[in-house]
Amino acid sequence: MTAQRPLTYDAFVALAAADPAVAGLVLKGSRAHEGMATRHSDHDLYVVLADGAASGLTRFAGHRSAELDLVVVTLPQFRAAGMPGFERYALARARVVLDRLGGEIARILADKARLTAEEAARDAATRLDAYANSLYRSLKNHRDGQALAARLDAADSVRHLLELLFALDRRPRPYNKYLVWELDRHPLPGWDTGALLHAVDRVTATGDVTAQRHLFVRVEAAARRAGHGAVLDAWGEDLDLMRPR
Repeated sequence: MTAQRPLTYDAFVALAAADPAVAGLVLKGSRAHEGMATRHSDHDLYVVLADGAASGLTRFAGHRSAELDLVVVTLPQFRAAGMPGFERYALARARVVLDRLGGEIARILADKARLTAEEAARDAATRLDAYANSLYRSLKNHRDGQALAARLDAADSVRHLLELLFALDRRPRPYNKYLVWELDRHPLPGWDTGALLHAVDRVTATGDVTAQRHLFVRVEAAARRAGHGAVLDAWGEDLDLMRPR
């Protein structure tokens, strides 16, 4: 493992598998998403150490190369990773390489993939309000002849929209890179994937006002069914600007 012999993924997995202090290995990123890896993709690997265990593998913590990125954590740290945080989606779709805890590593990943009812309700309400805010600003800017501002706010609204729709399904939102991958394999209930992606593409590319308003009709109905009508009603007469004319 010298500069002349870079640390490879296979070599490290073999090294970790021989270390009894290692409770689990978890692969995330493109290599964990079927069909997404390219010749540029490295291996992003979590190394989970058993509680109180000492391991020489800690010397590799933070290792980064074109082949392999390593995160070395204790089991409690692994449980907490992404809860909440940006890492949550990556771990929600991660692949178990080694699990010496009788399936516990897989159960931890499953917990990250499913928002609790309380998390989902809180996040959905927050994102719904943020979506309405950006949408409203976009439509106002369009009305007032502020074309660039209107498009920027439209793009912002899509970010909040996607967070909202995944929260309504109690799932962490995928990174943009994996949005199509995720929806192709795990569609959002009540949404046609092709139509949703077309609307997202059009709104982010052009800020199309008609597309934004028609999308809002679907979002409003879904949000009210989920019990978030009060968030929308707080917008009062401003909702008229968001709805189709």
